[in-house]
Amino acid sequence: MRTQQGALSGLKILDLTHSLAGPFCAQLLADHGADVIKVESLDGDFFRKNGPFAPEDQERHFGGLFQTCNRNKRGIAIDLKTTEGKYILLELVKQADGLIENFRSGVLERLGIGYDVLKAINPRLVYTTIRGFGDDVGGESPYKHWPAFDIVAQAMGGWMGATGPDADHPMKVGAGAGDTISGMFGAIGTVIALYHAKNTGVGQHVDIAMVDSILALSETVVSQYSYRGVSARPVGNGIPGLAPFDTFQASDGVIAIAAPHNPQFHLLCQLLGCPELIEKPEYANEQLRWDHYQQLNADLERYTRQYTKQALIEMLSGRVPFSPIFTGEDIFKDAHFAARGMLQEVEHPGCATPKKITGIPVKLSETPGSIRTRAPKLGEHTVGILHDLGWDDAKIQELQAKGILKIAS
Repeated sequence: MRTQQGALSGLKILDLTHSLAGPFCAQLLADHGADVIKVESLDGDFFRKNGPFAPEDQERHFGGLFQTCNRNKRGIAIDLKTTEGKYILLELVKQADGLIENFRSGVLERLGIGYDVLKAINPRLVYTTIRGFGDDVGGESPYKHWPAFDIVAQAMGGWMGATGPDADHPMKVGAGAGDTISGMFGAIGTVIALYHAKNTGVGQHVDIAMVDSILALSETVVSQYSYRGVSARPVGNGIPGLAPFDTFQASDGVIAIAAPHNPQFHLLCQLLGCPELIEKPEYANEQLRWDHYQQLNADLERYTRQYTKQALIEMLSGRVPFSPIFTGEDIFKDAHFAARGMLQEVEHPGCATPKKITGIPVKLSETPGSIRTRAPKLGEHTVGILHDLGWDDAKIQELQAKGILKIAS
């Protein structure tokens, strides 16, 4: 029977993360029904201050980036540097199934609330960390204490060295893949460990490194060096060994075509009106087409330039792997993303109209995920979360007066 609660309904996860990687990890669990409590300092996750902000938003509780990776969560703001603040966290840990954090290594240990302390009070706790170069569980990196952002993970994990127009101009991919990919691996690892804890009652430390996560998806970099001793080099928008597989100029913009296998290549040439390319000896098979990919791309582009993007859509779509290069505006207008629910409206504090954020890509037939609530204001659910612990209003107000809690107005 189809349910709207989500497959992870009943799980309680504490989210002590900031920026993008950790919040995205926790959000993936929240999307599928977990009760995720975002635990912030009294100043809040610094991503709150990052835009984009809508022109009419004068309140600025948080920007679009924060909204994108913190939906479906409840929020509490605590000063964890105080004895009372740490006590609140420990009380929450007693009831939690998992905790996710992405501070620099050793931060929570110095506060006296590291994993060893937490597992002593809740042996079934799954404790997930996402750091630039990981923790000690998976092997102590010599770079363990280095700070990292997305570009660092992409640079060191193999992507930038193989991405760009040429070796002198390495480039990162446009989105924050170093964060979101490590967040996805963090969510997968957390669910795996939660399944084990359910069966055994024993929790564990899930150790995710951002650079490891990028390397795990650097299949061409690893395979080329492992099998041939060759370091992958940038080849523009192509993939080594596959041609045609690139971007091409139309008369009014740019398109992408991927037709490396013989049947695809032959059909592409026929549709574009250049069947003579099929007969050229240097394009006779997949390896030869890759060996001569630059000339092949130039030959094909002489034909794609003769057509508009719309004409190419009508000519190629559904027949060979092809796409126009979509902008944000194109995505918001496209029928696919509308049909798949990949742009969802949420209320945004300070804005008169809802804003759209990305939808849920994992589609489940019986227990679909859902976007139930917007991202929380700082301390928005502090009172309710402490009520869940059995605390009364007088005690909560006392802690607020002492500057240990923040309660959103």
